[in-house]
Amino acid sequence: MSEETYEVLAPAPSMPGLKVAILGTGKMGGILLQAFLKNNLLAPEQIFATVHHAERAQALSAQFGLDVTTDNLAAARQADVILLGVKPIQVPALIEEIKPALSAEKVVLSFAASVKTQSIEDGAGCELAVIRAMPNTPAMLAAGITALCAGRFVSAEQMAVAQRIFQTVGRTVVVDEKHMDAVTGLSGSGPAFLYIIIEALAEAGVNVGLPRDVATLLAAQTTLGSARMVLETGYHPALLKDAVTTPAGCTVDGILELEEGGLRVTLIKAVKRATQRAKELASG
Repeated sequence: MSEETYEVLAPAPSMPGLKVAILGTGKMGGILLQAFLKNNLLAPEQIFATVHHAERAQALSAQFGLDVTTDNLAAARQADVILLGVKPIQVPALIEEIKPALSAEKVVLSFAASVKTQSIEDGAGCELAVIRAMPNTPAMLAAGITALCAGRFVSAEQMAVAQRIFQTVGRTVVVDEKHMDAVTGLSGSGPAFLYIIIEALAEAGVNVGLPRDVATLLAAQTTLGSARMVLETGYHPALLKDAVTTPAGCTVDGILELEEGGLRVTLIKAVKRATQRAKELASG
């Protein structure tokens, strides 16, 4: 009896009609590229990526089975949505390079920090739909948060596409562009602030006798669980704090130490300082 063979068909991508170019497939661009494929948002033939060096292009093309080149203009011509993954200082030159491919039918989605939508619109020289994004590094584990803001020529449908793109690496929120520097200071820089808190909690655990690996696990998982409590219950953090703080208990004594040490004020000042720096970068 002969064995029958069956062809296993890959599931259709959830956005089959969309073609996306990632210009500058570095850290965040690479995270998005892998998320598109892992979540079956796009098929490999729908993605056109660029890098600076030909050797890197060949390696990525072989790894992911898609079109990776060093030609930004060619990639932009083939795409409906163009993601800008280059450094902020490189954006003006990149826009000038791909200008022949830009039109009112295209969407440019930039995650170059502090680059305003109008500067890209002006560089394009047409009524280009520009969306500015500020993701953060937990996107690597699909646990990020990305703030999005629309330029002057963006439709609701185009913004929905941008949200769908970044939902592959976490949650999204839409804000006015005037808030993007504050987003940079809070969620963009915030992971670094929280790593310091986790590190300090772990060091405290070691100080009171815990093995370092146990203390780090306790500190990190407690931080993760507490964040989930805020997100999934919808309760204000103060209410959740009060639920842990029993009268005359251990926690209230610890909170008094935090208040005396100025942790709350210090964190607020850290976000304000990071926001101010983002404003300075945006203004050049």
